[in-house]
Order: sequence, then C-alpha cells, then structure tokens
Amino acid sequence: MSDSAPDLLQRKIIHIDMDAFFASVEQRDFPELRGKPVAVGGSSKRGVVAAASYEARKFGVRSAMPSVTAKRRCPDLIFVKHRFEVYREVSQQIRAIFRTHSDLVEPLSLDEAYIDVTQDKMGIGNATRIAEMIRAEIRKQTRLTASAGVSYNKFLAKIASDQNKPDGICVIKPHQGADFVAGLPVRRFFGVGPKTAERMAKLDIHTGADLRAQSQDFLQQHFGKSAGYLFRASRGVDHREVRSNRIRKSVGGERTYGDDLVTDTDLQDAFENIIDIVWNSIEKCEARGRTVTLKAKYADFRQVTRSHSVDHYVADKKEFADIGRDLLASITPVENGVRLLGLTLGNLEGAAEAADEEPGEADQRAFEF
Repeated sequence: MSDSAPDLLQRKIIHIDMDAFFASVEQRDFPELRGKPVAVGGSSKRGVVAAASYEARKFGVRSAMPSVTAKRRCPDLIFVKHRFEVYREVSQQIRAIFRTHSDLVEPLSLDEAYIDVTQDKMGIGNATRIAEMIRAEIRKQTRLTASAGVSYNKFLAKIASDQNKPDGICVIKPHQGADFVAGLPVRRFFGVGPKTAERMAKLDIHTGADLRAQSQDFLQQHFGKSAGYLFRASRGVDHREVRSNRIRKSVGGERTYGDDLVTDTDLQDAFENIIDIVWNSIEKCEARGRTVTLKAKYADFRQVTRSHSVDHYVADKKEFADIGRDLLASITPVENGVRLLGLTLGNLEGAAEAADEEPGEADQRAFEF
C-alpha cells in the first residue's frame, strides 16, 4: 500500500467528540449555569481548568489553563468542582449508542471515540447518515450535543470532528483527503504543540503542504520518531485500524516555560499545576498505572528523568502527587533553572499487550500544554 495515496482499504470511520463535555454536563444538570461562562476545576491559586464552556472559551479560557489566568481573562467565570462519576455514567450511555452500530469502537477518553462502520450492524451503508443518527440519539438520550468527523482514516476523522464545532459534522471523502490536509496549519496535527510548531516555523513549515514538501529523511533529522507519522499524515494517509481493545501505554504532559523556573517556590507552584492537569487527563482517560515519571529540562538543555514504581495501581490523585513531589525533591535545588517540566503515569493496566502497536496518537496520551 502506497504512502503517497489514500488508504486503499477505504474504511468508513467516524470520530465523535462531545462538545465541552464536562462543562456541558454541569450546565445540563444545573440550569442556573446555562448561558454563563463555566469552568470545571479548582479556583485556588494552584487550580487548573479541566474544561470550559463555550461561553468561557469566547474569553480565551481553555482546558489546562491555570485558574488564576482564566479568571483574569473572564472575571465572571464560574468555577464548579468536577463530578467524574457523573461524567463516566454519561460516557457509558454514549458508548452504548456507538455499539448499536459497530463493535469496533475505540474510546480515547470519556468524551471521544472512533467508530469503524465499514461493516455497520444495521446495514445502513452510509457513514455520514450513521454519524447523524448517532448525534441525534446522543442528544435524545443525554440532552448533550456531539460533533462528528467522517472520513476514510482515523487521522482525518479526528481532525474533521473539530472542524465545525460545536454540534457540527464534517465529512472528508477519499479524493479530498490530501488537499484538505495541505491547507491545515501544522498546529492542527496531533502532537504538534506550541514548541514543535515554533520549530517548524523556523524551518518555514507552516501548513500541511509545507510539511508534505519535506523528505522523510529531513523530517527524521528534525523531528525524530515523529517523522513517519508526519510524513504520512501530511499526505492524508493513516493505516491504523480502529481497535476496540486498544491499550494506552502512558498518560502524561509537559510544559515548556518562557521564563526559566529558578526558585524552589516557582518550581513547586509550576509542578502543582502539572499534577492537576495530568491527573485530570488520567481521570478522563480512565487510566490505571504503577509508574510515575518526572521529566525536567534545565536551562542549559540538559534533561533528566526520574521514575518510581509501586506494586499496585496508583490509588488516587494524592498518591500520584506524593510520588511526583518526591521525584521533584530528588532533583532540587537546581542551579541554573528549569525550562521544562513533565509528569507521566506509565506501566498502565494491560500496556504489555500494546507493545507491538505503532506509536502514535492512539497509544500514548502525552501532550504539550
């Protein structure tokens, strides 16, 4: 199968992404919140936004943002505590709807999933119609809205679901894939965070078309293990199957700071934010793991990692945070400052079974924020 042409298998894949899921559930259950800017998360100095309503997003409030920054951008922002048990219940309702159409359902988190409807259970045969049926049933059963992307592979279906949010649908047909990707800013590619996009800009790579113009050797030289993914994705190619038993290998996140963290207080405050952000992602992905890993990059670009494993699955946020803080203590005090901090939960439940999977977006939930 050529990597310069669309996926010849011509799969029919839907990506469903709930709209502002956590915040929408809160607005549904508490009418006084409807139409108002809402953030799910803590409002304390070290708090982090886990999710923001569309009313809040108009002010630039987004997930993973420090709560103090969010409040500064939107003074009328209403903070509510998360209720993950409720979000999980709603998520199960939604997944049951998916499975009426296909057994090939690959959840990525509580609020999004891939569904392969190449052979759909109801014999409808039209992926766009199925996506509309799913969206309508979600609205009927949960009183929530979902956006859908429909395409011939996972990469494009996921991008498409974000194209017409909220409460929208986007269809990318096989003959449209390469041209669609060519017009995308590189920031829309999964895994291309602000720092990677900045590196690309210095190489005069701004769009999918710019990326496609590069050789795989060039991409390997500048982006390492991501080269293969970037080379294929820039051509609208993605051969990964939807796997109902897909196992994630790790969940984590990292942040690069504009100003180096020098004092212990700055370092600890920044780290508390990372704990909140990563634990929110762990909860959202329903992950259970035994190993916590700290990553730090110093001002001189030296990088260190520290890991600690336990003989049980990390029980809760407190245990995760305590292990992380101990790891941070093992590298402090720092002499020259820290420019990057990251934290990951690994050795996840069932991860050994995923050892032969192609690395990429579906296998690892690590991100820049």
